[in-house]
Amino acid sequence: MAHKAGFVSIIGKPNVGKSTLMNRILGQHLSIVSAKAQTTRHRIKGILNAEDYQIVFSDTPGLLDPHYLLHQKMMDFVDAALEDADAVLFITDLAEQYMNEALVARLKKIKVPVVVVINKVDQSGIDEINKLVHGWKKHLQPHAVIPASAINDFNTTVVRDTLLEVLPESPAFFPKDDVSDASLRFFTAEFIREKIFMHYRDEIPYASTVDIEAFKEGEQQVHISAVIYVERDSQKGILIGKKGSSIKRVGTEARHDIESFLGKKVFLELFVKVEKDWRKHENKLRRFGYSS
Repeated sequence: MAHKAGFVSIIGKPNVGKSTLMNRILGQHLSIVSAKAQTTRHRIKGILNAEDYQIVFSDTPGLLDPHYLLHQKMMDFVDAALEDADAVLFITDLAEQYMNEALVARLKKIKVPVVVVINKVDQSGIDEINKLVHGWKKHLQPHAVIPASAINDFNTTVVRDTLLEVLPESPAFFPKDDVSDASLRFFTAEFIREKIFMHYRDEIPYASTVDIEAFKEGEQQVHISAVIYVERDSQKGILIGKKGSSIKRVGTEARHDIESFLGKKVFLELFVKVEKDWRKHENKLRRFGYSS
């Protein structure tokens, strides 16, 4: 059998389960996940390898109308992912209707095969699911429409097999033991940011970003020094918490995930600093890695 390989861009609105689906297909917690919208800020590549294929997924930020420069940078990541895609995986859910003309018009402009995944079908009945399947087929005419539940691993292998139908014959683009092209420093920062999204409310998750200042890997232990940047002094106080209790919880939980990911013991230092209005300035966003 000929070897297949290609790039699959995962797009959709915030909170429809894009990251959860990619993690499930990969069998690895690669993209961070939370119940809050806009958790994903970058284009994150996850590589699925087998003897006769390699699928390079790009998990992307949720589609939105930009309100400030960080949002625009996030949408730039989506555009970049679409430019080199061999197929597009459009994730929707039960709350999103195909009557959104602007969204359907944008999807119709995509020149490569589009596979629609209706996620979270475990939350609905068969009649509603069938109605959405037929609606998306009629209005978009994609390669396939697949009801799925990423969290329950329902039809995720069908999604994978459907993508393999449309990917070209090609040698692998990356070594077969690679799981991503991103650095260990990147994933370390993401694991820390995931805990912030999990444990803080209001503006704190959205006003924070993580920068890894030191990553020193020894034979038995990795020493990591990370700075969490926020925009105001009041946010810094909330993030640290009373006598440092809140930031300690973030550090403890992030360290466990990083150790599992790296397969080594980790010594993690966390610091909190203020970088005023970092989401609105080009040079600050570039410094923190938000450039495509």
